[in-house]
Amino acid sequence: MKRLRILPLSMFRRSQIVGFLLGFSLASSVAAYQLLDEYQKASAALQASVEELKLNTDKVSAHVRRIEAVEKDLKALADASASKDEISRVRAEVKKLYSGLHTEFLELRAHIWGIQQDVHKLSEQKSTEVRV
Repeated sequence: MKRLRILPLSMFRRSQIVGFLLGFSLASSVAAYQLLDEYQKASAALQASVEELKLNTDKVSAHVRRIEAVEKDLKALADASASKDEISRVRAEVKKLYSGLHTEFLELRAHIWGIQQDVHKLSEQKSTEVRV
């Protein structure tokens, strides 16, 4: 009979250690590859988010500039426009002018009426007189 050769225990342990190290290295490599892949994906997502934030910031800045321009125009209009007190004062002056003109108109009308009456009396007097 042939004798079976029995491997020493140290050989068995060596193969276990080599298998363990090989498996550990393979698992570490896969884990590192996945970690690197996720890092790249996260980095790309972060970069896209930063670019979108920059675009939104530019839009907000443009809106702020427009708002500032509108506020500047509004302030200029407010400075140029009349206040309620000024409008009330001008309105009172116009009423006084209108009232004065109306009074003058009525006086002129009365004066013209008087002239018409005088002309009418004169025309009646001349028509009764006979000229020879």
